[in-house]
Amino acid sequence: MTDATGTTRRGGRGSRRALRSAIDVDMLPHLTRNLPLTEPMDQEQIEKIDDASMSILEEIGVDFRDEIALKDWEAAGAQVEGERVRFDRGMIRELIASIPSSITLHARDPNKTVTLGDGRSIFVPMTGAPFISDLEDKRRWGTLEDLNNFHKLSHMAPSMHSTAHVICEPMDKPVNHRHLWITYSSMLHSDKTFMGMSTTGENGEDVMAMVKILFGEDFVDNHPVVTANINGNSPLVWDESMLGALRAFIRHNQPVLCSPFVLGGANTPASTVPAVAQLNAEALSALAYTQVVRKGAPAIYGHYLSTVSMASGAPMAGTPEISLMNFMIGQMARHYDIPWRTSNTLGGAKTFDAQAGYESATTLMAVMMSGANYIWHSAGWNEAGMHCSIAKFMVDAEQCAMAYRMTEGLRWDDFDEALAAVRDIGPGGHYLGHQHTQDNFERAFFMPKLFDNNSIEQWEAEGSKEITQRALEMAEKQLREYQQPKLDEAKNEELLDFISRREKEVFGDVA
Repeated sequence: MTDATGTTRRGGRGSRRALRSAIDVDMLPHLTRNLPLTEPMDQEQIEKIDDASMSILEEIGVDFRDEIALKDWEAAGAQVEGERVRFDRGMIRELIASIPSSITLHARDPNKTVTLGDGRSIFVPMTGAPFISDLEDKRRWGTLEDLNNFHKLSHMAPSMHSTAHVICEPMDKPVNHRHLWITYSSMLHSDKTFMGMSTTGENGEDVMAMVKILFGEDFVDNHPVVTANINGNSPLVWDESMLGALRAFIRHNQPVLCSPFVLGGANTPASTVPAVAQLNAEALSALAYTQVVRKGAPAIYGHYLSTVSMASGAPMAGTPEISLMNFMIGQMARHYDIPWRTSNTLGGAKTFDAQAGYESATTLMAVMMSGANYIWHSAGWNEAGMHCSIAKFMVDAEQCAMAYRMTEGLRWDDFDEALAAVRDIGPGGHYLGHQHTQDNFERAFFMPKLFDNNSIEQWEAEGSKEITQRALEMAEKQLREYQQPKLDEAKNEELLDFISRREKEVFGDVA
């Protein structure tokens, strides 16, 4: 068929419908941003936050509730009194200066290796949910099979650059065995990069042993392949479990996210700017400790941000202050030239409803404009992290793909061809059949698969499906079509042998 310009039409409504229904599992490269950042502070204000944070570290100090860390700090020249450590600001600046400004995370499939920092970003799914909202949209405890499915969906989501780790807790596995099966699931069901469980130092060492089986010991010591999160106990405390895990990863040259856990108004001052000054001090103290453990090791400036309702005490997400803090923290991380982590698509809604959408969209937009590098909790988060919703996971992942496209910035590569089309069509015509449109319709405008933009008549004719149903149907389709990336048989057997041995060796043979 030819159009009014004499060009043969390729595509049309049928091909566009096929394009929308086809499942694209090719992972997007790490995001290289080409949009301006939102930076509300001027240089004087950045320096004011820095000075306030350094004063906190010098005059108040931070509690390191761990004997090894206290000995390390004393040997490094810090002032140690009991568990309290005070730091000279020159020491802090010297230590954090050795943290690399970017990190390349190597994946099992080298084509899925990604870099973050220096204007580059990756998306990582949510973690830590004890409950899930399943394929029937029912809230229940998570299982290992559910976790496997989330790792499969993460593997198939183009916008997700990692499978994270404990997207949902496998409640059918004993607590002291879970970290082994969580790590194995990440390794087996995807060839993307992943996170390592960091609940204790011993668990961290188990993860590192498994990582060495997968990648080889020499490779791991010279190449970051896994990340770990280290949460602080705000205000101004780092505990033994987290510090032990920090050492387990940093000693092997694997990056950790040094993340104060902020409940604004409860464990920080009830004011946005001073809260960031405290958070910044906490993050800097842990970042500096990574360099005491291993100079030059990669590390990530982290945080978890929420504000507390002054009416109920409940944590809130999607509030204006969280967006403002993200903007500020981005500026501080760039001031120190350190990659930084934030949390994405957070919300307190109990179901995948309008509140969930608004909270997540507000956070997502602020995160993208803040320039975050490690964008965690990017898919599935609901009920303040208490459950991972499969439906929301699917929509969040698509929203991240849309945000990715926006943050790539403007495309100028077809500018001349498109202007030529204006000359061809002239006044009163349309572009639908023009060759430029046919050549570019797949990439010209992002076409969401899970949003419905049809007429109400067509929507009703197709079953009046709301977005939750569409998302769950897409998840079912993806799980049916999932193809496991091949894992070397010898490595797989070695991983399973290690898990079996560790289940019996240290924790007892718990059924």
